[in-house]
Amino acid sequence: MSVTNKELPALTDHSFMKRAISLALRGTGNVAPNPRVGCVIVKNGRIIGEGWHERYGEAHAEVNAFKNATEDTFGSTLYVTLEPCSHKGKTPPCAPLVVEKGISEVVIGMLDPNPLVSGSGVEILQNAGIHVRTDVLKDECAWVNRFFVKNITQKMPYVILKTAQSLDGCIATMRGESKWITGDESRRRTHLLRAECDAVLIGKNTALLDNPSLTVRAVKGRNPKRIVLDSNLSLPLGLKLFTDDDRARTVIFCSEEASKSRKADTLKVAGVQLETAEIANGSIVLKDVIQKLTDNFKISSVLIEGGSGVFSSALQANLADELHVFTAPILIGNGQHAFANLSTVMLKEAKRFDVKAASKSGEDIHTILVRQESDTEIA
Repeated sequence: MSVTNKELPALTDHSFMKRAISLALRGTGNVAPNPRVGCVIVKNGRIIGEGWHERYGEAHAEVNAFKNATEDTFGSTLYVTLEPCSHKGKTPPCAPLVVEKGISEVVIGMLDPNPLVSGSGVEILQNAGIHVRTDVLKDECAWVNRFFVKNITQKMPYVILKTAQSLDGCIATMRGESKWITGDESRRRTHLLRAECDAVLIGKNTALLDNPSLTVRAVKGRNPKRIVLDSNLSLPLGLKLFTDDDRARTVIFCSEEASKSRKADTLKVAGVQLETAEIANGSIVLKDVIQKLTDNFKISSVLIEGGSGVFSSALQANLADELHVFTAPILIGNGQHAFANLSTVMLKEAKRFDVKAASKSGEDIHTILVRQESDTEIA
């Protein structure tokens, strides 16, 4: 199979693919575990059709772009962020449709990461005489679908850690006060992260001290599943997570013994979901929880919001793919630290991340970091 991966012939390729990427992002929160995909159809330098994958189980981006086309697509160029699919799932494959619609050239952001199907969509297009170019804004397209890539290649959720801290790395004072270290804009961005991820996870102490809702009140979007680690089911039944209108989206991970208790029955009657997890040294094994989120709940992305024990466990087990650190311009001193339980004896053993981006977030600084390739299994 021959595919052209040459330098982009014109800046228009960038602009059309960027438009397709912006369309793909409109599917955020609605398409998982499917990828977010955007598509643009161009004829004589003009966009005549565009679409995106809007909801899981419904039409793919290419289908919607053809449906929205304002004129005949014969001889047009199709820009799509992900290789058109070649297999039938919940909907028919898209590659044969592209052939049927008379497209003369297809520009692809990235190939399908599934090793069982990668390149087969391109092959269908080329066998029909369509010119194919790949890897146009590949890195940007891969970032949009980083959840999907890890899920499809490793069968594990993509894990994001989010912390709100002081300049000296404290997430709370000595007495546990943490509301609010960072400001309104940082909380709004946190809600955007919640809307993007399938689930948000916290430990028992965070649930008890903060009594959070873990919803997306500050932005538009769907609320994620709420995952709580409580090995002995010791949390009070009156918490918002167990009593509000979204309690059916709450999942408590606990020990096998606790799952058979009277309190477990009470929680189930209230509509809360329970799942057992492996216990080691009296604590829940976080890796087992993360794996079960994919296996039992089809979760492709998890946002971990606290506290320090969970943060440290995630790093110790090399589960964290990405960090979002919101840093407020304050000093706390002898407070509680985000990774206090992480023990590093030598600097060469330190967990290392690359800075993806940093920006002002109101009065705070928002830093996005991704795990270095040497510490991760995905390229």
